[in-house]
Amino acid sequence: MAVSKKEIGECPIDATLSVIDGRWKGTILWRLADGPMRTAELRRSIPDITERMLIRHLHDLVDAGIIERHDAGTVPPCVRYSISEYGQTLAPVLGALCDWGRTHMEIQKQKRQPRASAAAPTRPASPPSTAGTTRSPRKNSSPA
Repeated sequence: MAVSKKEIGECPIDATLSVIDGRWKGTILWRLADGPMRTAELRRSIPDITERMLIRHLHDLVDAGIIERHDAGTVPPCVRYSISEYGQTLAPVLGALCDWGRTHMEIQKQKRQPRASAAAPTRPASPPSTAGTTRSPRKNSSPA
């Protein structure tokens, strides 16, 4: 039976991934590991993320208790995000994921590179086959 994204199955890995799953959540957490940041600072530090997606992921992480939202209550609004004490417990998990990801990217890169041994044949090429042709092979007309 498939588990929907809204409900968590009984697998601890599913429970973990339900919190950190998302195209940008890992990047957001990695950026916040250096200290609190304002929304605009986060947005600038992740150039490809849209504002809408950033806000959505920030709200998800706040709801999960992984990050904290600090509103200064000023006009204009000054909101900072930081990793919560509970969110700090994800640091070794994210570090392990990052290490594994680097290794995986290197393996994938090696798979995409053409092999040098495949470029050069190891034995001489055989003469073209005459199978399926209606012409008979040439006879040597020179005397033996």
